[in-house]
Amino acid sequence: MRKDAIDIFRAGVEAVEPEAAVKQYCRREGNRLLVDQEVYDLSEFENIFVIGAGKAGAPMARAVEEALGDRITEGIINVKYGHLAKLSRVKVIEAGHPVPDEAGLEGARAILDLASRAEKGDMVLCLISGGGSALLPLPAEGLSLQDKQDTTKVLLACGATIHEINSVRKHISRVKGGGLARAAYPATLISLILSDVVGDDLDVIASGPTVPDSSSFQDCMSIFDKYGIREKVPETVLNHVRKGIEGKVPETPKPADPVFTPTQSVIVGSNLTCVLAAEKKARSLGYHTLVLSTMIEGETREVARVHAGIAKEILKSGHPLSPPACVLSGGETTVTITGQGLGGRNQEFVLAAAMGLHGQKGIVVLSAGTDGTDGPTDAAGAVADSQSVQRAEALGLNPADFLFNNDAYHFFERLGDLVKTGPTNTNVMDLRIMLVA
Repeated sequence: MRKDAIDIFRAGVEAVEPEAAVKQYCRREGNRLLVDQEVYDLSEFENIFVIGAGKAGAPMARAVEEALGDRITEGIINVKYGHLAKLSRVKVIEAGHPVPDEAGLEGARAILDLASRAEKGDMVLCLISGGGSALLPLPAEGLSLQDKQDTTKVLLACGATIHEINSVRKHISRVKGGGLARAAYPATLISLILSDVVGDDLDVIASGPTVPDSSSFQDCMSIFDKYGIREKVPETVLNHVRKGIEGKVPETPKPADPVFTPTQSVIVGSNLTCVLAAEKKARSLGYHTLVLSTMIEGETREVARVHAGIAKEILKSGHPLSPPACVLSGGETTVTITGQGLGGRNQEFVLAAAMGLHGQKGIVVLSAGTDGTDGPTDAAGAVADSQSVQRAEALGLNPADFLFNNDAYHFFERLGDLVKTGPTNTNVMDLRIMLVA
């Protein structure tokens, strides 16, 4: 069952391989470029620029290079360290994620400059994927990279959702929240997007650099108040948000702004694509399947307890489906960090679920990030079964202590149950798998 869980996870990840995803929605036929339902006559464009940011940026750019070849005038993309592919016409800049760094800052500045050089009669292809927000860290006027880094750390630690984190990011940035669209106007702007957010909201993915922004400065202040972090956010950021509320700093561009007239945005892959492929693989292995949702959010350990309860119900009563069963879910949970340990939301999910399944038989649970990374660790996630707690106790480990200290990584490292894939060059949030037999 553990092997089955790994195979099901791999099938899900393979379905959102970025290069194939781009080719499905963007292809060239002679002098025409077909993007979803739109057709562009390439002879009408003098220059074609490729820009973008995200963990999947390199393979996405490779697909675009294969389609357009020497019609590409110039290109620059920011990717996470190690998330590379061989490219010939698009420059790749490796940068920090989830906390932005100087390399990302310089890359974002170069990307904004390239977009600003585009004129009417030019085309700008923007490749966006998970991690794009942290990888485009160009602070608003009067703010520093350190301000953005400190703000990101505070938001990550308090348990804010990705929607909330990105609402703030958009309002302390020059490129997010429609900033790149504003820079590229009046060129034709096409965005190819691999979604890593719940609900596939375009203005949330990578903080929406090429689409209208639905959030406001007031929303940012409400987020600070919701989590009680006004005193933890840098004073410069707090003052910037206050000035925005007072109208002293321009808002991000909204839907009626003319900068969005010559634009098209297409989602080429999502968490649902991944989960459905995983479900297909599970069925081929003989499991009855149930997809709970691809929009699951909330505190990780609470979500884990609910999943464990479903597994126990299947084992006891055969509801909501009979064994052998595979229950799948996607989305992105959050961890409120109170301890000093090492881990990520997927490892913490598996640890909390394993504790809830202690004493049961015939249950395996796996949770992992489709990007191959879970928190600040080298693991994508972890796998456990209903005997994992017993095995841990035999080694002198107290699971509750590790959970309390947010130290799931070292717990599963001792058990040999970390799931390590290395960079997958894609990112469509997380995939959770429960097998019951």
